[in-house]
Amino acid sequence: MRNRSLLLAIALLALTACTDNETAARALHGAGYSDVQLTGYRWIGCGKDDDFSTGFKAKGPTGVPVTGVVCSSWFGKGATVRQD
Repeated sequence: MRNRSLLLAIALLALTACTDNETAARALHGAGYSDVQLTGYRWIGCGKDDDFSTGFKAKGPTGVPVTGVVCSSWFGKGATVRQD
């Protein structure tokens, strides 16, 4: 049971490493989003070449509440904002 708990903890820690909060916040604010709340790792929404998948809730540039994901990579391809 102890080994299972350790493996679960490692898996959860690894998932938190798959987000890039700084890049996501910068991309969202730069695109005109406000009241940004980053919601952590998102399982779906990004492509196979993306290394980071960071979920968000925010007000879009027009003031309408939106949710989505910011996709980014290690090698500086930039960030892509995708709304749900």
